[in-house]
Amino acid sequence: MYKQYTTELKLEVLLAYENRECTIQKLCKRYQITKYSLRQWINEFEEFGIEGLERSNSWKGFKEAAVKDYLSGEFSQYEIVRTYGISSRSVLQRWIKKYNSHRDLKDTSKGKTSSMTKGRKTTCNERIQIVLDCLGNGKDYKKNSRDLRSFLSTSISMGEEV
Repeated sequence: MYKQYTTELKLEVLLAYENRECTIQKLCKRYQITKYSLRQWINEFEEFGIEGLERSNSWKGFKEAAVKDYLSGEFSQYEIVRTYGISSRSVLQRWIKKYNSHRDLKDTSKGKTSSMTKGRKTTCNERIQIVLDCLGNGKDYKKNSRDLRSFLSTSISMGEEV
């Protein structure tokens, strides 16, 4: 499962790497990180210093790390999904497709933004008019007769004329 590593831990790992305390493989195993994550932290630190390590603590960074780990060829999609705790392989595939088409991976926790707008409530008369218009234009209500009956019974119980 993906872990949000603290900047302090990243610095500790980089210090151990710099001091050559052990092999890269053992270092990654000790801190439970991937080789790609280690390389990414090294590059971010060399280019931007501590600010680079702090900046990588984001969903966008998480998505890019997962995609790059897969594209490195070292891991299968199943391994990436399991390692990073991604909900499904199709989510990872969507991220890979976006990454490969040079589209921006969004910095959202679920990868989606809400496109739904809040609708307004219709009055009973407006609903009746909608039903009558649909019936008058030859729409087949046999499939949705249960909804129509429910609507009509609700309208009648509210004391409105149908």
